Amino acid sequence: MGFFDTIFNTINDLTWGWALIPFLVVLGVFFTVASRFVQFQFFRRMFGVLRGDENESDPTKISARAALLVSVGGRVGGGNIAGVAVAITAGGPGAVFWMWAIALIGMCSSLIESTLAQLFKRAEPGGFFRGGPAYSILYGLGPNYRWLAVIYAICLIASFAFGFNAFQGNTVAGAMQDSLGVPRYATGIVLAVLTGLIIYGGIHRIAQASDVIVPVMAIGYLAMAVVVIAINVTSVPAVLYDIVANAFGWREAVSGGVGAALANGLRRGLFSNEAGLGSAPNVAATAYVKHPMSQGITQSFSVFIDTIIICSCTAFVILLGGVYQPGAEGIDGVALTQQSMVYHFGNWAQYYLTGAILLFSFSSIIYNYYLGENALSFLSSNPLWVQALRVAIVIVVFVGATAPGATAVFAFSDPLMGILALVNLLALMMLFPTALRVIDDFRAQLKAGVEKPIFDPKDFPDLDLDVNAWPDAK
Repeated sequence: MGFFDTIFNTINDLTWGWALIPFLVVLGVFFTVASRFVQFQFFRRMFGVLRGDENESDPTKISARAALLVSVGGRVGGGNIAGVAVAITAGGPGAVFWMWAIALIGMCSSLIESTLAQLFKRAEPGGFFRGGPAYSILYGLGPNYRWLAVIYAICLIASFAFGFNAFQGNTVAGAMQDSLGVPRYATGIVLAVLTGLIIYGGIHRIAQASDVIVPVMAIGYLAMAVVVIAINVTSVPAVLYDIVANAFGWREAVSGGVGAALANGLRRGLFSNEAGLGSAPNVAATAYVKHPMSQGITQSFSVFIDTIIICSCTAFVILLGGVYQPGAEGIDGVALTQQSMVYHFGNWAQYYLTGAILLFSFSSIIYNYYLGENALSFLSSNPLWVQALRVAIVIVVFVGATAPGATAVFAFSDPLMGILALVNLLALMMLFPTALRVIDDFRAQLKAGVEKPIFDPKDFPDLDLDVNAWPDAK
């Protein structure tokens, strides 16, 4: 084991340690400038998906709204509750500012990778679609790069489907045991059964479950934060000033000052919203839309929801409370968020937060499973492998919940996600000119007066596209 630990630690140091985060930031800024700030140009259009403006009339297909909710359910997880608290503890209030900044940049990265996933998606029997970075690499860069797509798919299965699902099960079981005294094995059984019921229904049942779970968890958590802000409204200006002042070093809250705020804000923001990491495009490709950019805009909005809205909820709950003390050691992670909730509302709030963790984690479990299924389907068309994966995921969730040491899975999950992200970013750089062509096609149709642009693969004869994936084309 020591040999493997050394390998994974080295990979982790070479990716997350120093290379990956600057790469994500610099590339995100480049995408933003080169695309002429596309995420802000279509910001108002993002809200249309919540009203069901995209075509949702075909029940056999996944709508843009359904794909949005599945991806939000995956992005919004423990990082929004515990991760924000860790960022504030290590980087001070200024970390929140840099989380906001990286989210605004990450919205463009997410738009680009999701647009490409839609562009190169493939129609499957039964009326649904598959796609994602592995498909974009194979069909966008050509068969000579299949090896790169295979590396991506293997890392996606190992890190998300197995590693992070074990962690999510562990998080839920720990919260249930600590706040309600529920034994870990009992939580593990319930989680495993619920997971099995959802994932055996495929992407359609995952989308249906997310359509219920995600609005409940997001609106419920948002409501608590709104109440906190309302009862502390006179303190809000001071908190906002502290966030900005600490971000630029005008007021040092923790050791390291602006450097600590910048590093922790960027790291936690990227971990939370996953923009540029190559996970959400797998879900984005399932949506039935008339133009690839439609889903790119939608997935850009999911980054906004995750970081600007949900992470900000946690930040204000903590910073408007009396538990957090800048520079003090001791309370950290989910405990800080939990005690801040109790500070505002009383002891019952810790049970409410446990319920939120349950919903956040479960939505991530079914999302992570689909990422694994999609990657496995790319590697092999044999349906027996998918059935084996479903059984394995149910077991992983149960074992993760019952084993207190399941958090050790990060020893291999984080390094593999680092490789995954590097592969995705390399592909995005090479395919960015193609993405710009699709964006310009969308803009040109809007300029010509077309309210809802329609993508026609015949306009891109040099690309390896599936014409069956675009039934609305002329």
